[in-house]
Amino acid sequence: MFGIAYRMLGSAAEAEDTVQEAYLRWSSADRGAIEHPGAWLAKVVTRLCLTHLTSARARREEYVGAWLPEPVLTGGGALGPMESAQQRDSVSMALLVLLEQLTPVERAVYVLREAFAYGHRDIAALLDLSEPNCRQLYRRAAARVAAGQETAGDGKGGADQEGGTGRDGGAAREPRFQPEPERWRSLVDTFLSAARTGDLTRLEGLLAADVRYVADGGGVVGAARRPILGRDKVARFVIGALGKYAAGLPVGVAEVNGAPALLFGDTAVLLVQFDNGLVSGVQAVVNPEKLAFLRRQLSHS
Repeated sequence: MFGIAYRMLGSAAEAEDTVQEAYLRWSSADRGAIEHPGAWLAKVVTRLCLTHLTSARARREEYVGAWLPEPVLTGGGALGPMESAQQRDSVSMALLVLLEQLTPVERAVYVLREAFAYGHRDIAALLDLSEPNCRQLYRRAAARVAAGQETAGDGKGGADQEGGTGRDGGAAREPRFQPEPERWRSLVDTFLSAARTGDLTRLEGLLAADVRYVADGGGVVGAARRPILGRDKVARFVIGALGKYAAGLPVGVAEVNGAPALLFGDTAVLLVQFDNGLVSGVQAVVNPEKLAFLRRQLSHS
C-alpha cells in the first residue's frame, strides 16, 4: 500500500498518511463482506490518492522553486523489490517527476500497470472504469511519459529509436542507464574531488555538454530555484554550492529511489546520473521537510 501511495503522490509523508487512513477504513469495514482484502485495500489507497492529487496540484503550483519527490532509501525494500532495472526505474526521481504531468487517473493506471503489473481488468475494477477506457488511459499516459523522456534528451529511458511500442501499444520505455556500483562510485568520487578542490577545468571535463542540475529547497533553505543547464554554469554552481553549504559535512552513499546517491549528513541528498561516463544530470533535495522520512530510515538502519 505504501508503494502504491508513494508512486502516486511522490511524497513519503503523504503516502504514510494515506496508508494510515486506509487502515482506519479497514478497521471499521464489514470484513465478512470483503472477499479479497488485498484488492479492497489497494482500491481504497488508490482512491485516497486520487482525491489527494486534486488538491496537491494546486499546492505544487505555488511551490517555491523546482519540485522533486521526497527521497526514500530503497535498499531495505521500503518500496518493494529493486532486483531489476525496471523495478528501480519505477521509483526513479526522473520518472516520478514526469508522472506529475499526467492527470490523476492516468497516473493511477500507469502506476498500477507499470510498477505492479496489474491487468487492465483489475485496474478497471479498482477505479470503477471500463476495461477499454483503462487501456486508452494507459496508452495515453505511456506516450506522454515517453515524450517527456525524449524531451529530456539524456538517454535515460527514452522511447525506442525505431518507434517501438510497449504493452498495449504504449511507447516502449527503456530503463535508465546506470553504471555498476563500483564504476559509479569511482566516477562520483572523481566528480566530488574536482568540485571540492575547485578544479573548474577538471570538473567541466566530467560533465556532459547538456548536463542539467535541479535543486529542491522549497524556499526553506538556499537552493537554485530554476534548473541550471550547461557544462560551464553547472560546474561553477556545484563548486560554489559545495564550498558554501557542504563543507565539513560527512558524505555517505546509499541506494535512494533505486539508484546510488550521495548523502551529505542528513541535510542533503544528491543524485548524480551518468551517460557514457559523463555526468548528465544532478538532482539535489535539500528541503528539510522532504528529508524527514529519510532521516527516520537512517536512524533505524
